[in-house]
Amino acid sequence: MKKDSFEYNVAMIDEIIEKLESGELSLDDSIKEYEKAMKLIKKSSDQLEKAKGKIIKVSSVNDELIFEEV
Repeated sequence: MKKDSFEYNVAMIDEIIEKLESGELSLDDSIKEYEKAMKLIKKSSDQLEKAKGKIIKVSSVNDELIFEEV
């Protein structure tokens, strides 16, 4: 999995969630992990928005293909 890819970021968020749910982290470490997760969530959200802009809608009008970005 490529570092900084959407899939990598989601995997890292999952790992952080597991750490936080374990209850084994100190308050300071929990806050640090939470901050990391929030940055990854923001980055993932940005990646989704960028991908959304690249989605191409293909529709058929009078047997002619029309491509438009959504």
